[in-house]
Amino acid sequence: MTDDRAELAQPPIEERPAPIVSVQSVSIQHDGRAASTPSDVTFDVAPGEVVLILGPSGSGKSTLALALNGLVPHAVPAELTGVVTVGGMRTAEATVARLSERVAMVFQDPDSQMVTGTLLDEVAFGPENLLVGRDEVLARAEESLRQVGLWERSGDNPDVLSGGGRQRLAIACALAMKTPILVLDEPTANLDPAGIDEVYAVLRQLVDSGEHAIVLVEHNLDAAIELVDRVIVLDTQGRLAMQGPTRHILTGRVDELLSLGVWLPVALLAALRLRRAGVPIDPLPLTPRELTASLDAQDALPPLATLRPHSAANASGHAAAGHAAAGHAEPAVRVTGLDLDRGRTRILNDIDLSIERGSFVAIVGTNGAGKTTLLQAIAGVIRAPAGRIQVLGIDPAKADARTLARTVGFVFQNPEHQFIKGTVADELAHGPQLQKMATDDIEARVSNMLDRFGLQELRDEHPFLLSGGQKRRLSVGTALIDGAPLLALDEPTFGQDRARASELLTLLDALNADGTTVLVVTHDLQLVAEHSSHILVLDSGRVAAYGPTATVLASGALESAGLRTPPLARAFREVVRHPTWRAVTRLADLPAGAPS
Repeated sequence: MTDDRAELAQPPIEERPAPIVSVQSVSIQHDGRAASTPSDVTFDVAPGEVVLILGPSGSGKSTLALALNGLVPHAVPAELTGVVTVGGMRTAEATVARLSERVAMVFQDPDSQMVTGTLLDEVAFGPENLLVGRDEVLARAEESLRQVGLWERSGDNPDVLSGGGRQRLAIACALAMKTPILVLDEPTANLDPAGIDEVYAVLRQLVDSGEHAIVLVEHNLDAAIELVDRVIVLDTQGRLAMQGPTRHILTGRVDELLSLGVWLPVALLAALRLRRAGVPIDPLPLTPRELTASLDAQDALPPLATLRPHSAANASGHAAAGHAAAGHAEPAVRVTGLDLDRGRTRILNDIDLSIERGSFVAIVGTNGAGKTTLLQAIAGVIRAPAGRIQVLGIDPAKADARTLARTVGFVFQNPEHQFIKGTVADELAHGPQLQKMATDDIEARVSNMLDRFGLQELRDEHPFLLSGGQKRRLSVGTALIDGAPLLALDEPTFGQDRARASELLTLLDALNADGTTVLVVTHDLQLVAEHSSHILVLDSGRVAAYGPTATVLASGALESAGLRTPPLARAFREVVRHPTWRAVTRLADLPAGAPS
C-alpha cells in the first residue's frame, strides 16, 4: 500500500480522539553531552492506549519517559527542544506538581522515589500533596496496596521489602494518584514471575476501564506483549526508527529490530529460528500460546538439536548439592547450617549447599525468598556467622577486602550502590589499583573493559550520569576486571537491551567454560534455561531444590516455589502433535538454521 493509500485508509481526522500525550520534534541533551538522546522524536498517545517504547540501551527511552512528567527539563539537568503536551498542558510551562495531577510515574529504580517510613504513608504521600481528602486518601492507599499484594504489610518500612517488593510499592504509589496517564519505566525489572503477572493483571484492569493511557518502557516483552496497542522504536542515536501497531512492527519489521538489538518475545525468536530451519511458520507468533498453535499446525517437524540431558541427580533439595562428597574436587562454595536475620526477620534458614567449581548456577525464587541475601553472604558483602561459608578456601566473614576482591567479583542489584569514583575509567581502575597492579597493566585492562562493554566514549563521564543499561555494564565490568575465579552477579541483565545482554551472557559463558564459577541471581527464567548448568531454588529462605538445570525444570520445583515455567518451555510443553518436542527448554535445543 502506498503512503497516499495508507493516509486515505485512516479514519477521518474528526473521528480520532484528541491525543492525551503529544510529543512533537523532541530532542533532549543532557548537560555535558554532545549528542541529544532522544533526538527529534514525534508521537501521540490516545486516551486508553498502551504504548511501548523500545530501543537499544542509551537511546533515551528513560529520558523520554522523564520528559512526560516534567522532570525533564525542570529537575534533570538537560535541555529540551520541541514540545511535550500531557492532558492539554505543556510540560515546559507547568510545574512538576501540577503535572503530577495528570501523569504518574514509576521509575526504573524504585528506591529513588521512596520518602516515608511505612508502606501506607508512602502510597498516601502523593494524594496528600494534591490535597485529597483524608478518607479518600486512605481508600486509595488501601485499594492500591491490595492491587499489588502489599496491603497486609502496610505498616512495614519500605526498607525491609525486597527489591521486587519495593517495585510493587512504587507501582501502588502511581496507582493511588488516579491520573489519566501512567508512565512506567521497567516496572517489572525486579519482580518474580508471579509478581509480574500481578502487575500486568492490574494494568489490564486499568486498560479495560478505559480511564488510563499507559506509556511503557519494558524489556520483558513476553509479559507485556498482549497488553500493548502500539510500539515506538528508537534507534541507537535516539531517533524515531518506526512506530505502529504492535503486531505490524514486531513481525513485519523484525529484521530491523534484530539489527537494533532490542528485546523481542521469545516465541518470535523461536519461530524465526524454526523458519530458517525450513519450518513454514506463518504468521509469526508473539506469545507462547500462539507458538504452540503454530507447531501443532505443522504436519511434520525436522529433527531436534541435541537436547541437554537430564541428570539422574535429585532436584528436590540438599542431596542434589552434594557433588563434592561424590569424590569431586573441593567445591567452589560450601555453605553449612547458615541462618541469617535482617533486624528481627529471619531471611535464610539452615542453608546447606555445595557448589562445584566451574558451575554456572542460577539462584531463583519469589521476591523475598532470600536470593540476594544468600549471594551477598557468599560474596562477603554482608557478614555471615564465621565458619558457615567457604569460598575457594576462604571464609568471607574473616577475609580482608583485598583477598575477597581477588576471589569474588560481585555485582549489586542496583549498580549505583557500588560506584565510588568520579569517572567511568576510574571506577574500572579502582579494583586493580587495590591489587597494586602495574599502571600500564591497569590501563590495558580498563581500555579492554571499555571496549568490551561499549563504554569507551564515556570513559570520562561520571557513573551516575550514565543510562540504566550503561550503569549495569559498568558494574559488571568492575566485577570482571580483576579476573576473580568466582563471579556473583545480582540481576546482571537488568536494564540491558537484547544485544548487550547477549554479549554479557556470551562473555559469562566463555569465562565459565574457562573454569570461572558463576553465580547469578535472576528473575529471567528464560535466561536460566538458556545459560545455567544448575538451578538453586529458594523458598522462604530455604533450599527448595538444587540440581542440573534440565532436572530442576522438569521436576516441578519452580512451580512448587511459586515461580512459572520459562515461556519457551511453556510453549513446547503444550504441543500435542509432536510429543518429542515437549522437552525443549532453550532456543539452542531447536534445529539449527539461523542465529537466535
